[in-house]
Amino acid sequence: MKTVIDIENLEKQFRKVKAVRGLSLRIPEGKVTAFLGPNGAGKTTTIQCALNLQTCDQGRINILGKDSQKIGPEELRQIGYVSENQELPLWMTVDQFLNYCRPMYPKWDRDFEKKLRMDFDLPRDTRLRDLSRGMRMKAALVSSLSYRPRLIILDEPFSGLDPLVRDEFIRGLLELTEEEGWSVFVSSHDIEEVERMADEVAIIHQGKLPLHESMESLVQRFRKIEVQVEMEIQLPNNLPSSWLDFQHSGRRVSFTDSAYESESLNQAIQGQFPDVENCHIHPMSLREIFIVLAKTYRLQSSDTYDHKSQSIVQ
Repeated sequence: MKTVIDIENLEKQFRKVKAVRGLSLRIPEGKVTAFLGPNGAGKTTTIQCALNLQTCDQGRINILGKDSQKIGPEELRQIGYVSENQELPLWMTVDQFLNYCRPMYPKWDRDFEKKLRMDFDLPRDTRLRDLSRGMRMKAALVSSLSYRPRLIILDEPFSGLDPLVRDEFIRGLLELTEEEGWSVFVSSHDIEEVERMADEVAIIHQGKLPLHESMESLVQRFRKIEVQVEMEIQLPNNLPSSWLDFQHSGRRVSFTDSAYESESLNQAIQGQFPDVENCHIHPMSLREIFIVLAKTYRLQSSDTYDHKSQSIVQ
């Protein structure tokens, strides 16, 4: 599979804080890849390194087939970038802003720009500073799409947008992505919105990448399980490793099965709880999956830290 971004063993440190720790990630061409993680996980740092806005301490990044540290105007004309921290010339009107951007991109499509402006209902003569945050994000998106880039990178594009604007933003972007065959790399905390877009999901935790797979595969293999038994549960010692976020109270047990398969799950439940009264199996949203995984990764990190502390003490 062809890739538009290829990251290998990326390391980036700010003073004593390691923002990214040996991260490797391949972003496929023609797909929407969601890049998820809690605050401070390293999402923005990874994106900025890919765009050569930050220098890598170690590792290699290719973007559109070229070393990210050597990208120039030719590559930048093929990349659309929208970030919540993007600085716009707020004193300009929307018309002035787009007039300013247009000469930088030889492949700028005026008809396409006109369509985007109509779709996003952008005013012409209003200064950017007088627009709502959502409308400014739309203006930034128009300026980043009108030259028909091969790759679109979005860093928290939905932050602060009201639900209607968010829906219009996503619906418009989805339609355009399908029509144009664009590759999209989107980092966001708005997981419900990302779920509507994503073909692939990559999760970053403490600068590392513990998960990257297709959206289809991810939602197929995760299920929320609720079990009720006849007598109060004696918690088993050796639970299957695929059972995450295990909780029990009295005669009830709940957990997430991260390797769901109906027959093997039934056998495992019967092996652990022979006196099952009933069992309910529920599909999970991307948000629910992410929360379970974030808890699991945090616990694993705590265990690692505890083991290291114990070895130091010993």
